[in-house]
Amino acid sequence: MDLSEPEMSERTVQARWDGGLRVLVDAGGFEIVSDEPASVPGGSGTGPQPTELLLASIASCFTIALAYTAGKRGIELEDLSVDVTGHYDGPRFDAFRIAVRIRAPRDVQLTRLIESAKRVCYVTRTLSDPPKIDIVVEE
Repeated sequence: MDLSEPEMSERTVQARWDGGLRVLVDAGGFEIVSDEPASVPGGSGTGPQPTELLLASIASCFTIALAYTAGKRGIELEDLSVDVTGHYDGPRFDAFRIAVRIRAPRDVQLTRLIESAKRVCYVTRTLSDPPKIDIVVEE
């Protein structure tokens, strides 16, 4: 599998309102629940908030990119985890911090591995150069 080449030119997920502030998302045949905390009127706290899903997308994609890049180079990782923190600026994030914890053989240059992963990670690349967003209403 070559992560540098997309399998298709478009991807679509479908979100369906489930009452209150709860949403069911079909993503590649997997159901993801998104909700607001019970402390928010209409929220039931039955799933992560959309902003947490955004952070999860960054963390999971960058983790996959690191594992893929290491594997492609024949590097056997002993441990790998990624934490992503978003900094709020009003109703949006204005910054993300990606903290990588990785154990690899001593001869591995982690800076080069991370730079390669940055080129492979679709999510961080998308956020680094934001795409145009079109909103259409379909009857």
